[in-house]
Amino acid sequence: KLEGLKTIAVTTNGINLTRLLPRLKEAGLNAINISLDTLVPAKFEFIVRRKGTNLLFKATVLILSGMCLLYLQVNCVVMRGFNEDEVLDFVAFTKDLPLDVRFIEYMPFDGKYCCFEILLGQK
Repeated sequence: KLEGLKTIAVTTNGINLTRLLPRLKEAGLNAINISLDTLVPAKFEFIVRRKGTNLLFKATVLILSGMCLLYLQVNCVVMRGFNEDEVLDFVAFTKDLPLDVRFIEYMPFDGKYCCFEILLGQK
């Protein structure tokens, strides 16, 4: 409710999104970035170190089904030897959905990283 505030966004892996979404929406949330580096359940569980792939997809479906009118973006860090073979699967998964998918190349650099982004989607 701050004057001039137009966007409240959150970046999440989606694990708790289904449970928290109603309260976040009530608080003014209108944009979500979901970090999703793989569509393969075993790889997802390896990354987040817990089970929950079904919760992530359930939250995504809730958002897209019209429960909330939110801007949704999926961020995918592409890593050689881990998920680079899934890029076309991500495109196929998202091509008909009202969201943007952003492919971010992981590039190690002196213990830190920088990103190169490719944005696909509709605005």
